[in-house]
Amino acid sequence: YPSEHYGYWRTEFPGVDLPWGMFGENFTTEGLLEEAIYIGDRFGIGETEVMVTEPRMPCYKLGIKFGRPDIIKRFLASRRTGFYFAVVREGMVVTSDVIKLIGHEQQDISVADITRLYVFQKDDLKSLRRAIEVEALPKSWKGYFQHQLDKQIG
Repeated sequence: YPSEHYGYWRTEFPGVDLPWGMFGENFTTEGLLEEAIYIGDRFGIGETEVMVTEPRMPCYKLGIKFGRPDIIKRFLASRRTGFYFAVVREGMVVTSDVIKLIGHEQQDISVADITRLYVFQKDDLKSLRRAIEVEALPKSWKGYFQHQLDKQIG
């Protein structure tokens, strides 16, 4: 989850302690924002290689952790979702390891694009079609977007 988002949440929830990892992330990153990270991008972290697969979607556990029933809606509305990595190659990772881009997905669908399609613009036919073609996007997301597309084109 991007460390840059913590400042936003500190202003949204003054007085709430927000230590790194509060959002359930395995990595708290710097400089990896949803608008500039693409589904399928590959990164090296220490000995490990990971690939971006999808935005993080909040679940009931976030509500429990924050003790706020509105956190899930606020999390989605903020568009500060972070993203999931799939492990391509296992290896050792330490806190000081730099996260390096080692491969970029040519289909150019960002994490922010997927969130936008899922939450805000379900009627963007062109983007729905593009998203369905992204190889690294999980089948569940492709199925959801195909369903949205089918509903609109009849």
